[in-house]
Amino acid sequence: MLDIQNLNQFYGGSHILWDVNMSVPKGSRTCLMGRNGMGKTTLLKCIMGLLPVASGEVRYEGHDLHALPAERRANVGIGYVPQGREIFSQLTVEENLRVGLSARRKKRRDLPEQIFELFPVLKKMLRRRGGDLSGGQQQQLAIGRALVLEPKLLILDEPTEGIQPNIVHEIGDIILKLNEEANLTVLLVEQKLPFARRVASEFRMIDKGRIVASGEIGALTDELVKQHLTV
Repeated sequence: MLDIQNLNQFYGGSHILWDVNMSVPKGSRTCLMGRNGMGKTTLLKCIMGLLPVASGEVRYEGHDLHALPAERRANVGIGYVPQGREIFSQLTVEENLRVGLSARRKKRRDLPEQIFELFPVLKKMLRRRGGDLSGGQQQQLAIGRALVLEPKLLILDEPTEGIQPNIVHEIGDIILKLNEEANLTVLLVEQKLPFARRVASEFRMIDKGRIVASGEIGALTDELVKQHLTV
């Protein structure tokens, strides 16, 4: 579904991503792993068109995304939940969710009922401002806003960061449910190893801007973890 070939990216004079080659198969739950500062978020932003690419290709369902501006990538079926959630704190929960309606491929005015089936707490808090929610509730709102698009590919940047354990488990359940029942393809960046082992079907490991290991999640050995993840 998503194919990245020979991708290079720079911050000023610093070479951040080095000839990255990576695939996300349709129907997979692919986890991008690595220590802090290794290029994970940068790679996601390149996929979403939020950072310029120096060279290489990002292909989605066979089409090169290079010429597609960031605001159009949601229209082709890519949902994105950034690190830190980035909800609109002064807007209500309902207003935050409705932001996603404008980017839907199939225009509609009503919010998909599935959002409230997955996240019942959002229905109870429709009139509450996003900034008044807990961290876990804000993450549920951010994921719900992305799902309003009814995406084919959902990209999540550290969805468990700063969230209480019960919500972390719930988010894991929802990712598995969406993948298994709705055939939603998922690409996530995740630091928590137990969560990654539970939720992901495949892993890609990045170290100093290069993909250094990949495979099915069962092939994520203790040796790889020690070499590329342990601080």
